[in-house]
Amino acid sequence: MSDPRYDVIAIGNAIVDVVASCSDELIEELGMAKGGMTLIDADQARELYAAMGPAREISGGSAANTLAGLSALGVQCAFVGQVADDQLGQVFAHDIRAVGIDFDTPSRKGEPATARCLIFVTPDGQRTMNTFLGASQFLPASALDEEAVGGASIVYLEGYLWDPEEPRKAMRRAIESARAAGRKVAFTLSDAFVISRYGDDFRGLIADGLIDILFANEGEMAALTQTDDFEAGLAALAASVPVVVITRSEQGAVAVAHGTRASVAAEPVEHVVDTTGAGDLFAAGFLAGYVKGQPLEISLRMGAIAAAEIISHYGARPEADLAALMAAKLG
Repeated sequence: MSDPRYDVIAIGNAIVDVVASCSDELIEELGMAKGGMTLIDADQARELYAAMGPAREISGGSAANTLAGLSALGVQCAFVGQVADDQLGQVFAHDIRAVGIDFDTPSRKGEPATARCLIFVTPDGQRTMNTFLGASQFLPASALDEEAVGGASIVYLEGYLWDPEEPRKAMRRAIESARAAGRKVAFTLSDAFVISRYGDDFRGLIADGLIDILFANEGEMAALTQTDDFEAGLAALAASVPVVVITRSEQGAVAVAHGTRASVAAEPVEHVVDTTGAGDLFAAGFLAGYVKGQPLEISLRMGAIAAAEIISHYGARPEADLAALMAAKLG
């Protein structure tokens, strides 16, 4: 097997986050499910944007956020995702390249516009997300550089992108390319609503032995395994997936890798500002440790440190020097 060109190549939604503070009353007034993620159309995106207070535009997307964290930790990365040929598309492309991530997917002409996620953040730091998928849901399988996919140690797939038909085909092709090249496939479940729609697909991928590393939070694991018993759910996944990583919010995280189990407490945070991207950055920290051959518990700690950094400020991209933070925390 040839040496990999990339440590991690990810396929995900190319989204620009629009983040604004709001009151709990506004969440109720707009009929949103606090703390959840809802898919919206172009008209709803315009209406909700009009209802937002002063906002910040920050490039996001779950897998892209993870890569931003990985790149900050010295991991060589590439991203595959679809933007439109518009202003937000240029913002996304600039931001991801500026942090050292290769991004070569051609922009898409015409409508729909580049995806955006309107994020309302309440005083307790909870984020309520409303996502217009726009151009991101039209990522064609032809956009894949199969040589690059096969030349990455890990191919990281975002569950959110399983919803639209075109990207689903692209991800299935990526799995085939990775498998043919003897590479590992990592998958993040993203959200319980995705599992409610495509849980059978995900369970099928797992049963067929196509997932090497699985990321989920406690609720997503319950939805996938169809049990609220944490230990039973974890055991079921660990029996079929070589590396399983489950985050538990303030209770920390647990991982089982090839039969070895480790757990880590959540890193203390003085003030939770915005939980957007916590899971994405946890995955970044963990994968950075994993690709560098760190012990399981250290990889988990790296995930917890990265997640703590991200929830201490607005937006889902790191603001602190993650490498320096890891050195200070881990010694």
